[in-house]
Amino acid sequence: MDVFYNHQGIGDVLIIPIKEGNRYEIKKETNDVVTKITSTDGEVLGYNIFQASKYFELDGKNGAIPLTEEFLEEIRTLFEQKGIDDPLEFDLSPKFVVGFVKSKQAHENADKLSVCQIDVGEETLQIVCGAPNIAEGQKVVVAKVGATMPSGMKIKASELRGVPSYGMVCSQKELGLPNAPQEKGIYVLDDAYRIGDEFTF
Repeated sequence: MDVFYNHQGIGDVLIIPIKEGNRYEIKKETNDVVTKITSTDGEVLGYNIFQASKYFELDGKNGAIPLTEEFLEEIRTLFEQKGIDDPLEFDLSPKFVVGFVKSKQAHENADKLSVCQIDVGEETLQIVCGAPNIAEGQKVVVAKVGATMPSGMKIKASELRGVPSYGMVCSQKELGLPNAPQEKGIYVLDDAYRIGDEFTF
């Protein structure tokens, strides 16, 4: 899970996005420097923490910041100081991991799509992939459900032409890697990478 900070773009505000919602159907409740954003039926969508640099070490931070257990504990401490008793229980497991393509089958309803079973360490995910170069036996970068891509797109469980898909196999371009090739194709890793390990970039 990532939080976001862009002092130059939006000011000294730490943004904690939890769920997407209809921006025309939200409520805001402010307690000192913390604004809680909820849907009209009370579901928490996120928090904005103002004067963030007063409470957290944010020098040199810009854009997406991985939410570590240590950082989360600092946020919990601030909430406690401000008398906010909201439970802050988030899934902090890595969302970009090394996967192994166990099998690849043709999609029954789309010629250019493949249905892959991909081992990501603790589980095997079914992912529908359109990359022409994906093949059994490869190690690849998997963006799991809940990952936020550099483009800002959030990965969700979905159905592609009637087949469930739980994640995305990434290209270098999608990961925003420097000198990424322009042709379509997923990023094939070498054997030095270990299945299930976090992929950092």
